[in-house]
Amino acid sequence: MTKSQSRQSKAKTVGRYVPAETRGRVTQRRPAGAEHSPRWYGWLLLGLLILGMLVITLNYLEVLPGSTSSWYLVVGLVAMFSAFYLATRYR
Repeated sequence: MTKSQSRQSKAKTVGRYVPAETRGRVTQRRPAGAEHSPRWYGWLLLGLLILGMLVITLNYLEVLPGSTSSWYLVVGLVAMFSAFYLATRYR
């Protein structure tokens, strides 16, 4: 009689037709509005990208005050890299 009991318990927890909930392989659902980025986040991201491109372009066109300067290049690159960093955190 002990053999039949061990088979029953094994058959209910292992196998192809056992529900995923029984095996513990189900990811719980999150609420629909959970962990979304604020609306201004995307606009900040785009603004930093455009600002960085604009500063670098205007630097090489010699439109910015002080002629061409490597500091303008640094400011533009920092703005663009910070936008790329924010893009990795966007949800």
